[in-house]
Amino acid sequence: MRACRELGFRAVAVYSPVDRRARHALLSDEAYVLPGDEPAASYLNSAALIEIARRAHVDAIHPGYGFLSENPAFAAACQESGVMFVGPPSSGLAECGDKARTRERLARAGVPVLPGTGAVSEDGAREAAEHVGFPLLIKASGGGGGKGIHLVRSAGELASTLRLARGEARTAFGDDRVYLERWLPDSRHIEVQILADTHGRIAVLGERDCSVQRRHQKLVEESPAPGLTPSMQRRLLEAAETGARTLEYVNAGTFEFLVHGDDCYFLEVNARLQVEHPVTELVTGVDLVVQQFRIARREALNLELPISPRGHAIECRISAEDAHEGFLPATGTVGGLAEPSGPGIRVDSALYPGMEVTRHYDPLLAKVMAWGATRGDALARMRRALLETAVGGIPTTVPFHLWALDDPAFVAGQHDTQFAQRWDARAPQGDLVRAVLAAAAYEHNERGRLRFPPERSDGAWHRAAKDESVDRL
Repeated sequence: MRACRELGFRAVAVYSPVDRRARHALLSDEAYVLPGDEPAASYLNSAALIEIARRAHVDAIHPGYGFLSENPAFAAACQESGVMFVGPPSSGLAECGDKARTRERLARAGVPVLPGTGAVSEDGAREAAEHVGFPLLIKASGGGGGKGIHLVRSAGELASTLRLARGEARTAFGDDRVYLERWLPDSRHIEVQILADTHGRIAVLGERDCSVQRRHQKLVEESPAPGLTPSMQRRLLEAAETGARTLEYVNAGTFEFLVHGDDCYFLEVNARLQVEHPVTELVTGVDLVVQQFRIARREALNLELPISPRGHAIECRISAEDAHEGFLPATGTVGGLAEPSGPGIRVDSALYPGMEVTRHYDPLLAKVMAWGATRGDALARMRRALLETAVGGIPTTVPFHLWALDDPAFVAGQHDTQFAQRWDARAPQGDLVRAVLAAAAYEHNERGRLRFPPERSDGAWHRAAKDESVDRL
């Protein structure tokens, strides 16, 4: 919505009934309710989304970074209805969505890939798994974001885990296809951000380290990736550019790799915007969402290439999970709220006092980002920012992040994808307790003033029709 307003566009939002008070709905110029709360009835409901686009007379749909963002059928439906899809064309999404075929094409182009399979059936899974070798990962073919990924250590675990992964993929992406891939422990997860226009120009915007993960969900991301040798960094950036040219990629995308010792292996293309895109924005000064809109309008990239990162940026994902209880998802009502600010700090947040955190959708609440001239500066700012962060009423992952930023391996940039498994739930919370108490005083004043605009009978509301006395968040 910010990018829309900078470009002079009006922003139309959709929301499920449970999200009627979500910030994206409240901050939009117009908002339309979806038929239900479950994903299939709401944000995976292509027919409802296209119908709302027709009713609202929208010119383009930006799919965000979840649900239908990588769905070629939805992109095609947009095109058929005369609505611009802000992302790769449906043919490109289909190409990248067939992850096995993508790996084959990139391997022929000289990009190193991990052993894996195409989409596997129940009957063919065991033979395919023996070919790949254990341990291995089951991954969803039609999505990303860590959803539908499960580790299988032996043949005895395969059948039950395959059923679990299929069900999760179906719920998250509306597509239950899965494939198998060799698992390499003690590796680093590095991704490369690219932009590609419709005129054949490709911008490689550097790499991000996403190795701090739990259950294949990223917790901390940073750019540039610490500890990479210049030669490894060059190999990764060149492999991403080769991949983009081979696939004739268009719009924003991320090429993901595992770095294992002196080797790197291509994993997949995320044919969409990434949750962690702001760390790249902080070190390059490039607004990726604005560029997405411009590319979708067939404008040429107006960036001066090559782009050299400036300084260092780190992002911590703040989620509604209890780090002291096995990262169990948490629900409840946000009470007091304190979000950080100050030099070098950016916060992208869904939070406000009185917000209902439900069981629906992803538990991500906010992204706290810190920029510094050096990695040490960025770490210092992030520690300070986390100590200013408090969410009353529900547990969050802030204690984990405070622990991680003080861990010697992380500080030295020597962490890998198994780093988060060492989390010590007994880690002290430091000044976080004082921040929560300060936020409780804030809550008393803010919740009493919080009001929401009335909904219209047709499920939509418009900024011009709102009562001027309603406070804007």
